[in-house]
Formats: sequence, C-alpha cells, structure tokens
Amino acid sequence: MTVEHRPDEGAVPLIVREIKAKSILSASKIYPYVINPYVGCQHACSYCYARYMKKFTGHKEPWGSFVDVKVNAAELLAKEVGKKKRDSVWISGVCDPYQPLEAKYQLTRHCLEILAHNDWPVVVQTRSPLVLRDLDVLKTFKRVEVGFSVTTADDATRQIFEPHAPPIALRISALAELHRAGIRTYAMIAPVLPGAEALVTRLAGAVDYILVDRMNYHYADYLYRKYHLEENLSEGYFVWVSQSIRSDCSRLQIPCTVVCM
Repeated sequence: MTVEHRPDEGAVPLIVREIKAKSILSASKIYPYVINPYVGCQHACSYCYARYMKKFTGHKEPWGSFVDVKVNAAELLAKEVGKKKRDSVWISGVCDPYQPLEAKYQLTRHCLEILAHNDWPVVVQTRSPLVLRDLDVLKTFKRVEVGFSVTTADDATRQIFEPHAPPIALRISALAELHRAGIRTYAMIAPVLPGAEALVTRLAGAVDYILVDRMNYHYADYLYRKYHLEENLSEGYFVWVSQSIRSDCSRLQIPCTVVCM
C-alpha cells in the first residue's frame, strides 16, 4: 500500500492500493461491456453516483480519498477478449479511466491497446485531458468514441461541485483536439449544474453530438443549500436548461438527446 497526496493545497491524503482483480471485462446496463481499471476516483465529484460502490467494496474511507489500482487489468483483458463475444466496451462506468493515477499506471492505455488489436468497439468517457496522451492508440481503432462529462460552462460552479476535476476549458479544448484528429466525440452534460445552459456554443465544433441527463442523485444537495442554489434542483430549472440546450443544438446543427424529461 502506498499513500500519495493530492496536489491541491490542504487536501486529504489519497490512499492507493495495488490489487489483483478476478475479472475486468464486465457486463453493463449501458453498453454490452464495461471496463473499470480502478476502484474509486481521485476527482471526488460531490454528486457522483459511483459512491454507492462503497457498499460492495468495503471501503470505509470518504469517497475520493481512496483508489484501488487493478494492476493486472491488461493481463486479464488479454485473456477475456478471446473468450467473449466481440461488442462495444465502455471505459469506464464507476471511475474516471484518466484520473491522475493513470499517468503512472497506464492501465487504460494498455487496455485500449488490447481492444484495438482485437478490433473491439470502444466508448471512452472521462473528464481529463490526459486522454490526449493516448491519441496514437485511439487513431488505430476502426470504431471509437471519446466523450467528456461537462457539467457547466461556469468554472466557478465547477470548483464548488467538482474541485478536483480538470477545468471546463481544458475539457472542451481536449474534445476539440480529439475531434480535429478524426475521433468521434461527444459531451455528456450530466448532471445539469448551474451554468449548463451556456455550454453548447462553447462545444460547437468540438463534438459530434451532445447528451443531457439530469442525473440528480442528491449526494450534493448540501452544496446547493450552502450556496443558495436550491432553485437549480427544481424540475422547472431542468426543463428550462434542457430546452435551452436543445434550441442551441438545433441552431448549430448538433444532434442532441435529452433523457430524464
């Protein structure tokens, strides 16, 4: 076990454990398969639904203060792709595959290399520009998409709800670079945070399509109360924002899907 400290001043230590997983290519309700190279996430977003994983993993530490690294992920995947039916793989479902530890361990990169070599379709979802490191691998896929979770156009709001995640401008810039490189890209506006209504014009030219999902799991309700943002939790607010996003997408000819209406 090793202990690393976040670069953020005053932040709590991060507990990092290297573990051996029993399997890595799992069934998913979103895509046929999902790969989660890590348990836990350094981004520690206040609203993250993946907090529920603590019920099953036995972690007592606060969400965002621990990450288990599945050091044998690529070894397992190399075996499993030969045994299972080829289909789309989501990377990742309950962790960010490009959280900061990925720079050291490169589990996501090694898994991508295996999937590309075996011609498996892949959908990557992240918040981190670190994905650009693997542009060389992504270009070798016949079928690949990269999506960024982008929750607001206001970085001050981002700092309230997801202070350890990369700034909004860096996410959009990374999407644009991927898009220019010929990678199919999308933005996932979920959850809809205050300021989301201004995102579409900034995303224009950087994405092939946009998804909007309210995704209100109430983990962050205390922050809405602390910053007097309760009205942004209302159904009326979500309807107004989603309609605004749809209108901007229509004007800019960006395909858009809104769920949870």
